[in-house]
Amino acid sequence: MSRVLGLVASSCGGLDTRFAAQLAKPAADRGWELAITLTPTAARWLEKTGGLGDLEKCTGLPVRSTSRLPGEPRPHPDPAVFLFAPASANSVAKLALGIADNQALTLLGDVLGTPGITIALGYQIQDTRVHHPAWRRHLDTLESAGVVTTRLSTEAPWTSALDLLPAV
Repeated sequence: MSRVLGLVASSCGGLDTRFAAQLAKPAADRGWELAITLTPTAARWLEKTGGLGDLEKCTGLPVRSTSRLPGEPRPHPDPAVFLFAPASANSVAKLALGIADNQALTLLGDVLGTPGITIALGYQIQDTRVHHPAWRRHLDTLESAGVVTTRLSTEAPWTSALDLLPAV
C-alpha cells in the first residue's frame, strides 16, 4: 500500500538536475505516492529547464507552486509525512519564523508541530551561513517542533535525505 509523501522544494543549486533524479524518483521507487509542492522560484527554474516533465512522471498528481482559488478542489491528499528538500537558507528562516508567503511554506507552516505529522528537512546552504547568528536558532526552532534536519552536500547524492523518512 502506498503512502503519500508531501515532497516540497525550494530553489537551491542542483535543483534542476538533482531533484527528480535524487529525491522524487527514488522516493517513488521506495513506495511513496508523491504530492509535490515547489516554491515559486523553484517552479520557475524547473519550468525553464524542462524539469517539471520529469517530476510529472513520478506522480499522478499535479505539481503545485501556487495556491488554489476559492472553490477549487484540493489537488493533493493530506500527507502525514513531508520532506522539504532541498530547502534554502531563506526558506528555512521563513518556515522557522512562521512566514507563509508562498504555497510551499503555507503547506508546511500549517502542519508544523502537529502531532502525528512527520517533517524532515534537508537544507543546502553556503558554508558561511552557519556563522550567521540566527541560523542555529532557526534550526533549533524547527527541531523543537519535531522537524528532523540534515545538511545536503553539494557533492553527495541528495537521496540521503530520504533516510530521514519512516519506512513505507
